[in-house]
Amino acid sequence: MLTMKAQISALLFVFLMTSLVSLAQPSQSVVNGSYVPPPRDRSYEQILNRQRKVKEWPNLRESDILWKKRVWEEIDLDQKINYALFYPKDEKLGRKSLWHVIVQGLKDGDITAYKANAGPIGAEDDEFTERVNLQEVSTVMSIPIDVGAITDPYLTVPDTDLDRIADADDACPAIPGLYSPTPSENGCPPVIIGQDIERYRLKEDWIFDKQRSQRYVRIIGIAPMAKKANGDVEPLFWLYYDECRFLFSKKECFNMMNDAFKGTFEDLFETRHFSGYVIKEENIYDRNITDYAQGIDALLEGERIKKEIYEYEHDLWNY
Repeated sequence: MLTMKAQISALLFVFLMTSLVSLAQPSQSVVNGSYVPPPRDRSYEQILNRQRKVKEWPNLRESDILWKKRVWEEIDLDQKINYALFYPKDEKLGRKSLWHVIVQGLKDGDITAYKANAGPIGAEDDEFTERVNLQEVSTVMSIPIDVGAITDPYLTVPDTDLDRIADADDACPAIPGLYSPTPSENGCPPVIIGQDIERYRLKEDWIFDKQRSQRYVRIIGIAPMAKKANGDVEPLFWLYYDECRFLFSKKECFNMMNDAFKGTFEDLFETRHFSGYVIKEENIYDRNITDYAQGIDALLEGERIKKEIYEYEHDLWNY
């Protein structure tokens, strides 16, 4: 009769031998060729950004707001400091532009798009009043699908959906992206790719909190801008930034100074690591700067507004 100590030792020995045998045997999926893990494309495992959490904003009370100014800025993607938002032009496994992140977020339902032109007369709207989904994007951007523009569809367009009719659904299949304002030759709107986005427009509140004696910049909305059929660069739709922060905090952006720490798109916006110019401040006429100034005068007016904000904060302190 084995003692209790001998029984425990025997069970432990059997467990160790079973574990060693299982480790020595490759998984069945690898043996039969159904799964081969891809090699790691870097010298170490990146986990920091995947474990990042959204930076919490301090709670602001209306009674603590000593001063506030609302401004609208535009980020020109032709400027070198803004390249992290524009590149890469083609989506890659390890790198995405901000446009690629937005499109994927809309498709996954993580963020919501709002019409940039809403209401019965299609007036400019940046107050998040009407939602828009991917199926409505072509309508929002005024891009009708012209079925009659398909040349001899019964001969040149294959019946991909097998409904015995070669129609617009065959010539214009579901495309994983958003639509461009320039219809193609067969009447189908092509996909907007990253290089079509020329600017981003920001709607911001600059606030001074007397409780903490600190100035905050709160981004309210962000809108990608592309050239429309009339030749003007206009917002495609608006995104509520506070909703986008959870998505942006998980997506890396390129850091031209240090590849070891790329940071995320939320870091880029929160640290203001971009260059923008003011196009409007909240005013009694509700007009843009371009309504009363053009060219270099408009840029100087935007710089005057920025200087006014910084000087207000500076004048609150005694040195």
